[in-house]
Amino acid sequence: MVGFNEEVEKHEPSEASSENGVAANINNNPELAAAATGQQHLEKVGTYDKIEITEEDCYDELGFSFPTWKKWTILTVVFWVQVSMNFNTSLYSNAVGGISKEFGVSEQAARLGAALFLILYAFGCELWAPWSEELGRWPIMQCSLMLVNIWQLPVALAKNYGTILAGRVLGGLSSAGGSVTLGMVADMWDSDNQQYAVAYVVFSSVGGSVLGPVVGGFVEAYCSWRWCIWVQLIFGGVVQASHFFLVPETRTTIMMDRIAKKRRAEGEKNGKEVNIWGPNELVPFRDRFSAKEVVITWIRPFKMFLTEPIVLVLSLLSGFSDALIFMFLQSFSLVYKQWNFTTVELGLAFIPIGIGYFLAWFSFFPAIKRNIKERANKPDDERAQYESRLTWLLYTAPCLPIGLIGFAWTSLPQCHWIGTMIFSAIIGIANYSIYMATIDYMICAYGPYSASATGGNGWSRDFLAGVLTLPATPFYSNIGGKDHLEYASTILFCIAFCLVAAVYVIYWKGPALRKRSPFAQQLSAAREAGGRRISSIPGLYGSNYGSRNASRAASIASGSRGPSRRGSFIPSHSGRPSAGSRQQSHAQMAKRVEQANKHLREEQVAEP
Repeated sequence: MVGFNEEVEKHEPSEASSENGVAANINNNPELAAAATGQQHLEKVGTYDKIEITEEDCYDELGFSFPTWKKWTILTVVFWVQVSMNFNTSLYSNAVGGISKEFGVSEQAARLGAALFLILYAFGCELWAPWSEELGRWPIMQCSLMLVNIWQLPVALAKNYGTILAGRVLGGLSSAGGSVTLGMVADMWDSDNQQYAVAYVVFSSVGGSVLGPVVGGFVEAYCSWRWCIWVQLIFGGVVQASHFFLVPETRTTIMMDRIAKKRRAEGEKNGKEVNIWGPNELVPFRDRFSAKEVVITWIRPFKMFLTEPIVLVLSLLSGFSDALIFMFLQSFSLVYKQWNFTTVELGLAFIPIGIGYFLAWFSFFPAIKRNIKERANKPDDERAQYESRLTWLLYTAPCLPIGLIGFAWTSLPQCHWIGTMIFSAIIGIANYSIYMATIDYMICAYGPYSASATGGNGWSRDFLAGVLTLPATPFYSNIGGKDHLEYASTILFCIAFCLVAAVYVIYWKGPALRKRSPFAQQLSAAREAGGRRISSIPGLYGSNYGSRNASRAASIASGSRGPSRRGSFIPSHSGRPSAGSRQQSHAQMAKRVEQANKHLREEQVAEP
């Protein structure tokens, strides 16, 4: 069998050859081209060095290349996983009255279970998200779903109120939230084609919060309060089983590890020595998960929230928007009590908000289509590639103050209740639009680390909503009294007006914010350099361990004799490598092999 080094030397250009010469030799010689691509001769590697597999080497086996039907099947299961998570946050409210009566606590105290779940949910999103980037989406999501379901049991079987609070705290902390699900979108779609998928996942996030009260109205009316918890557990068990059987791993670096192991096993079976390794396999386990690395990984989302201007500004905008709407929703029982709504009718009053979410979701379809066309026509225009994703928000964000002021002054007893529902739908349009546009923008800006970036957004939304759970009802009851509920909603309108003004500032100042972000700039530079995206950025937010454990061939090719871990190959910006991209990568691969072999020969000559 001809060794890999001999095969490369056989077709190797002279040391004085330029990179263009290497590319020409590759084009003229199919065998060397095969060696360069890693598709044939990487299976005959005989060098001492470990070569890291790249996205280019296995692109057809990664999530980007899943068939369309498979992508949307995975996303549909994830859709219901996300619905179940937000369902848990809202359905508990229908158990407040029953808990208050059984355990002898005030309804305000009983609401503490809802507040604690939301607050700890906010931190759960941040703590789980980065681990999905290190260990994979599938195990993290399964672990989260299993723990959430387990912690439903002590709440449903509670003999005292303290057990309920403990179960809600642990359940909130165990919820991975939308950060992991949105990270899966980045695993399967490149930034140019992600928007329809993001819109779908965002709808599941906001939709779950509406489904809870609708279902809860019937449960509260016809069952004991404990069934509010049992329904959550049944729903959670079904989605966990669906996720277990129907959703594969999508995280690119994890899939590359598995592909490398599979190719080595196949080579061993065929009597060949294959020396390709996944990006995580090149780093010892003790280095990846040392105490220092664990801390770095956990604080990554918080660090991005505090140090990345884009994450901070957009997360606060989305968070305050959601918190305002959450306070507004707490007014429903007081507002519709004026028209003598029953428990079931009160639950059904949330349907107009869901209709608003539907309308906003569908309104984004033509907006996305126009945006894709604009980006294609202006590939070098930075504003077209990024800030254009916020364009439709400029028209829909004003629906938030409009809806709040309209709801305020139609909530008078002398008005018909249909007026409040119309304005509720308008508020729903605004809430969906703000969440969708800010999430889409951040996923585009932060690519492979979108789970950590969007974790800040989710943290703001859940934390602020949780904090405002307890004061929401007194806010509406005490400002103006129970006979003047319109005053409280008018105050929310004033705050919302200021928030919407920030949307326009972000749109025009977006390029300046991104220039202040080293992370976003590094991703942008990689895209401009190769017209492609990357799976990881070594040395940023928890990837420092990679600088000590690198592929020597990569370091040699980069002109350095010291170890430095090379990041994953950057596949094409359009989602699939073009012919030009592949040819360029083939030339780079050949050059790496040539330089590695040259260095090996020098070491052999130097040996006594």
